[in-house]
Amino acid sequence: IQVIENDRATRGGQVYTTNARGQIPPLVTTDCTIQDQGNASPRYIRCTTYCFPCTSDMAKQAQIPLAAIIKPFATIPSNETPLYLVNHGETGPVRCNRCKAYMCPFMQFIEGGRRYQCGFCNCVNDVPPFYFQHLDHIGRRLDHYEKPELSLGSYEYVATLDYCRVLNAAVSYSASALFVLSVISENFPFQGRSSTDMVKCILTEFLIEAALSGLYGRTSNPFFVSHREGQEETSSLRVGFITYNKVLHFFNVKSTLARPQMMVVTDVSEVFVPLLDGFLVSYQESQSVIHNLLDQIPEMFADSNENETVFAPVIRAGMEALKAADCPGKLFIFHSSLPTAEAPGKLKNRDDKKLINTDKEKILFQPQTNVYDPLAKDCVAHGCCVTLFLFPSQYVDVASLGLVPQLTGGTLYKYNNFQVHLDSQQFLNDLRNDIEKKIGFDAIMRVRTSTGFRATDFFGGIYMNNTTDVEMAAIDCDKAVTVEFKHDDKLSEDSGALIQCAVLYTTVSGQRRLRIHNLGLNCSSQLGDLYKSCETDALINFFAKSAFKAVLHQPLKVIREILVNQTAHMLACYRKNCASPSAASQLILPDSMKVLPVYMNCLLKNCVLLSKPEISTDERAYQRQLVMTMGVADSQLFFYPQLRPIHTLDVKSTTLPAAIRCSETRLSEEGIFLLANGLNMFLWLGVSSPPELIQGIFNVPSFAHVNTDMTLLPELGNLYSQTLRMIMGIIQQKRPYSMKLTIVKQREQPEMVFRQFLVEDKGLYGGSSYVDFLCCVHKEICQLLN
Repeated sequence: IQVIENDRATRGGQVYTTNARGQIPPLVTTDCTIQDQGNASPRYIRCTTYCFPCTSDMAKQAQIPLAAIIKPFATIPSNETPLYLVNHGETGPVRCNRCKAYMCPFMQFIEGGRRYQCGFCNCVNDVPPFYFQHLDHIGRRLDHYEKPELSLGSYEYVATLDYCRVLNAAVSYSASALFVLSVISENFPFQGRSSTDMVKCILTEFLIEAALSGLYGRTSNPFFVSHREGQEETSSLRVGFITYNKVLHFFNVKSTLARPQMMVVTDVSEVFVPLLDGFLVSYQESQSVIHNLLDQIPEMFADSNENETVFAPVIRAGMEALKAADCPGKLFIFHSSLPTAEAPGKLKNRDDKKLINTDKEKILFQPQTNVYDPLAKDCVAHGCCVTLFLFPSQYVDVASLGLVPQLTGGTLYKYNNFQVHLDSQQFLNDLRNDIEKKIGFDAIMRVRTSTGFRATDFFGGIYMNNTTDVEMAAIDCDKAVTVEFKHDDKLSEDSGALIQCAVLYTTVSGQRRLRIHNLGLNCSSQLGDLYKSCETDALINFFAKSAFKAVLHQPLKVIREILVNQTAHMLACYRKNCASPSAASQLILPDSMKVLPVYMNCLLKNCVLLSKPEISTDERAYQRQLVMTMGVADSQLFFYPQLRPIHTLDVKSTTLPAAIRCSETRLSEEGIFLLANGLNMFLWLGVSSPPELIQGIFNVPSFAHVNTDMTLLPELGNLYSQTLRMIMGIIQQKRPYSMKLTIVKQREQPEMVFRQFLVEDKGLYGGSSYVDFLCCVHKEICQLLN
């Protein structure tokens, strides 16, 4: 907490300019304004270190991972300049003839501006006649500041026909959204079924309402309002609807129909799309028919006694529909149970606790059938992104169901034991936010580097057919790809290490574009420079993703040992080569890595790496999948939650109360504390909480009267209530998942769940306290030095 506060104090609220190579940006927890002056904003790219070692021997000696966490579509605040769009017409972007890097600030113009030397491969290229410009007295083009690609780290190009995948490349194909709903009988009860089934019935009706709300609820929606791309005045996005149980129901909602028509596909082994005309429609033209359909769906299946469902054929059907329409798009699937019906992708319950703590535990994280991987590959090839909303009441095999959403750049949302009156707001927020995200479809990303090093490994919601092209059916503003680099030669201190990330994608309205991000890093032959330039938040993002990828193939015990050993090795190397001499018993950490042990301990205690039968297999698979696509800010909060005292808040101020360390020792019986980790939010009430605060927040006279079932705080007119809800809103802002609020009373049973987020303490299901882990790492360091 001290490290975070110190960075805020020195760099918060300031303008950070990206004009120098190898600069270390403010921490992700520090609010500042970023001004692009030749290197990509840290909102787009963050690195584990901003100074690479000159040789591979140095890299092996320090064992600091060399990696970049790239978030190509990151949201930019309104006070920062959006990306410029460069259009060179039919000639397209200017590129190096040898390595194909795009024109950027790292290109050096020579011979009076007639040629340029590529900063990546040093090849000398002719400047195309249309692009020629004279140089000034320092060898810079006269139009340097007029061209985004010469003066900025990030910008976009309009792509030419050569970059288009579709056969008829001259036509732009706008995206489509398909809403796909499970309609098995546990969602639609018939006479004589239990009241819990009634709740599930309401759930499915609620899904329909939510879909409507997403379609019509907000005018800022980039999916459904004017994109202003190509001066369109109305949304060109088309929508379609499918419901399913053991069979698939397609709906014709053509605007000329009086009422929707249903077509049933019973052959789920060879799915086909029974209609094209009337299936994907402009929602504005077919509004009344769509309304009609959404009103009818609950009644259509109310008498169904079908309790088995398929899953893979539904994705195949959605993909085939997009393929037939020759457009990219997104499937919003609402699903609640294990797909046990006879069909491709059929699953069985394999939640076997006997595998935990054995070498076979990794099987629990792998898909149980080989259907989903090739299905994901097909989806990526046709620009079909799958987002899955799961409502499980028991085991549903998230490791299998979540594979296609992960590999297609979609998102997985999970609501355990969903109850409409408690969880509807969280779900509705998630659906609305997902529909409103800035997104690019049918994307291919390539990371180019200057000579001496190259990208070797990639982590994220991606599919790779070869070693260089990162393919994504879609990529949105919350998804990050982590890229690891290795030396293949020496690096020079003079020229540094240059990275260019290029993403070719299709906008929602069908325009093909290239998004370019460039970043220059320093290089040094001194280990001290390497350690000074590290960013711990980025390091933990890398370690988490590499460990979570490894759980598919290695025993968890081995992965935990590797993490501890590498932590000790990095710190021992610093102690031996960079720190001033001191007693061996003293633990010395580099300034940039003061919080590495606390974060590493949080990672080791995460449920994915803990082999404990008490933790649900689905929850572990779910958290593993979430982390694989997280950016640095999200992984930082996820592994080290924010804990803030609420009883000390100043109701006259808009400043958040200062965060405190995540430990039970920081709580007090007289206090009220708010904890958030990006997925969950807890309001912890001490047994002696001030009655006036309890009254102000809950409108009840005392601690004993507080109802812990509520998931939303009452909207009261007093300052306590308004300020607390404002603080919760600020913490929720910019986070990809809507955090469900849980009210926790001190010394009551639910407090156990809250305590597992106090990450500096000994873990509820195992895992050291921070102090014990520090001692363990110190002992390892001493052994390495001896």
